[in-house]
Amino acid sequence: MLKGTMRLVLSIVMVAAAALVGTVATTGTAQADTCYTWNRTLKQGMSGSDVTQLQIRVSGYPGYGSELALDGAYGPATAAAVKRFQAAYGLSADGIAGPQTFSKIYALQDADCTPAHFSYSELNQCNSTWSGGAVSASTAKRNALISMWKLEAMRHALGDAPIRVTSGFRSYSCNSAVGGSSNSRHLYGDAVDLGAGSHSLCTLAKRARYHGFKGILGPGYSGHNDHVHVSDRSSRFWSAPSCGI
Repeated sequence: MLKGTMRLVLSIVMVAAAALVGTVATTGTAQADTCYTWNRTLKQGMSGSDVTQLQIRVSGYPGYGSELALDGAYGPATAAAVKRFQAAYGLSADGIAGPQTFSKIYALQDADCTPAHFSYSELNQCNSTWSGGAVSASTAKRNALISMWKLEAMRHALGDAPIRVTSGFRSYSCNSAVGGSSNSRHLYGDAVDLGAGSHSLCTLAKRARYHGFKGILGPGYSGHNDHVHVSDRSSRFWSAPSCGI
């Protein structure tokens, strides 16, 4: 009897709290997520690991030719990326990450924090341990996660049609086996090769410019007529002459 009474009281409190913040289930109330849960609304001037987690999820919305710093500081660039994310999914684009924004992120990600349409296995066709590359296994895996969120943003911008991944992380041995360059970004886990499928290679190369990739190599660049290579790098280098890039 006591337990039943407590459950009733708890239910009343939860309904009242939802009413106070003006959210109900039909408006996208944020729910706890098995991967990561945000416990506060985030906006400019804030900092912390929860900001970094948000930045990873919106890293594909930095604007043309830009890259979002994943530094845990909620500055103007992060607010602008959040606005683009919100606008892309039909949310109120105010640059403040609150319940509706988090609900959309929760809906987009799987329990391992990867976005719904990409997976660790897809980004690593070399070995399951993520070891043997130019960085630690944990760093390579984190870099791949960031790339996946950029690709998720790119996929959504292209009408949510599938994007075909043909290569991701490589160990030194895997990279050598496929004839990759000795300083390939694949060794760091932050490079992805994309093949034609739902979209032409030039469509992929051109669209990638808006989603945080400093490196874009495609048709017309030596060795890249059959795929588009997107990656992170220390400085921007785009070359797909056949696509006008």
